[in-house]
Amino acid sequence: MKIQESLRLKGIAENLIPGITQTFSKSPLMFTQGVSPVYVERGEGCFLWDVDGNRFIDYTMALAPCILGYNYEPINRRIVEQLSKGIIFTLPHRVEVELSEKLVELIPCAEMVRFGKNGSDMTTAAVRLARAYTGRDYIACCGYHGWHDWYIAVTSRNYGIPEDVGKYTLTFKYNDIESLERLFDEYSGKIAAVIMEPVSVEPPKDGFLEGVRDITRKNGALLIFDEIVTGFRFSIGGAQQYFGVIPDLACFGKAMANGMPISAIVGRKEIMKLFERVFCSFTFSGETLSIVAALQTIEELINKNVIKHIWGEGKKLMEGLKDLIREKSIEHLLDIKGYPPRNVFLFKGGDEETSLRYKTLFQQECIKRGLLFTGAHNLSFAHTQEVIEKTLSIYEEVMEVFKKTIEEDRVSEAIEGSIVQPVFRKV
Repeated sequence: MKIQESLRLKGIAENLIPGITQTFSKSPLMFTQGVSPVYVERGEGCFLWDVDGNRFIDYTMALAPCILGYNYEPINRRIVEQLSKGIIFTLPHRVEVELSEKLVELIPCAEMVRFGKNGSDMTTAAVRLARAYTGRDYIACCGYHGWHDWYIAVTSRNYGIPEDVGKYTLTFKYNDIESLERLFDEYSGKIAAVIMEPVSVEPPKDGFLEGVRDITRKNGALLIFDEIVTGFRFSIGGAQQYFGVIPDLACFGKAMANGMPISAIVGRKEIMKLFERVFCSFTFSGETLSIVAALQTIEELINKNVIKHIWGEGKKLMEGLKDLIREKSIEHLLDIKGYPPRNVFLFKGGDEETSLRYKTLFQQECIKRGLLFTGAHNLSFAHTQEVIEKTLSIYEEVMEVFKKTIEEDRVSEAIEGSIVQPVFRKV
C-alpha cells in the first residue's frame, strides 16, 4: 500500500497545523505512522479513499456523525436546496422552529431547544444553566464531555487551565452508585448537577441510571444526560428513551445531521427559559444548512428504519466477532464491548503499554487488508450485510496473524510503524 502523498502532506502540515489536524482523535497519535494513511480524499457510503487512492471500509464514520453514510444523496440535495436560499441571515430562519418542534416531539425530556455547533458547546451550556438554576457551583461528572475548561481540568489534558477551575468538577465511577452518593454526602447542598453519558460501552447495572436520577432529585440537583454519542443511535429519542430514564436536560450532536456541524441542548421548560438570562449565543448556531441537514437526517432515520438496521447489522458484527475470538482462543487477548449500534475492541495486554502495542499490531494488519481500524464500530445505514461479511473475513485473517505473532513473542519486531497512543492518560 502506497501512502507517499499522505506523508508528503503530513510533512507540510507539521509546519502549519499543531498536531497536523483539528481533532485529537484524528491525529497521528491514533494511527500507526508509516503504515496508516494520514489524509483522506473522499467518502462514499461506509468507504473512504485516501489521497493515494487506497480504499478502506470505515466504521469510525468521522467519529460517529455519519449515521447514514458518507456523501448521502438526500442530505446533499437538501443542503443544496437551502444553499440557493442562503446560509445565515440577520434574523432567525423558520427552519430553527421546524427543527425545534421535531426535537420536542421525539426526545422525551425536550420541552425547549437551543442549538450549537459541537458537543462541547452544549455540555458547557448545560453546566452553566444548571449552576444558574440551582445557585450552586459544583458539578459531578462521569464520562467524556468535551474540551472546555470545566471538564478538561480534571483530565490529563489540563494544560493551560488554572488549577482552581478543576476543584468545582467532581468525578464518580459509572455503575458505582456509592461513589456518587459519597460526593453528595461530602458536598451536601453544593452540587448543581450530575452530567453523565447514560451509557458508553459498559451496560448500566439494573437500577443504576434510576438511582442516579433519584439521588439528584433527593438532593435538589439536576440530571444532565450527555447524549452527544448516544442520541439518534440507540433510539430516535436517545438513550433516555431506550432505557426509560428521563433527565432534566440533555445534549445531542454527532449523528444529528449526518456530518453537518450542529448540536442541541434540550430540557424542561422552567430550566431552559433561563437561557433568556444565561449567556449562550453563537453567530453560527442558526446556520441553515446544518439545520435542514438535521431535519432530513431525522426524516431518513424514521422513514427508512435506520436505527433498526444498525441494531441488526451491528448484532451480526458483534456476534461474528465474539465467535471468531472464541474460535481463535484469544479471549485472554481481545474482547468486544458495547451495544450493536456502537461497540469497541478491548485489548488485554496486562498493562497499558502492552495493550497499545497489541492494538497497533491489530490496526496495522487491518489497514493492510483495507479496513481503517480505530477500535470502534459506529454502525451506519451504509454498513450492509455484504460489508459485515467482508469485515468479518478481514478480522478472521487479522486475528490469526495477531495470535501467532503474540504466541511467538514477535510483537515489537512485527510492528512496522509507531505505537498508537491514547488521547487521555489516567490521572
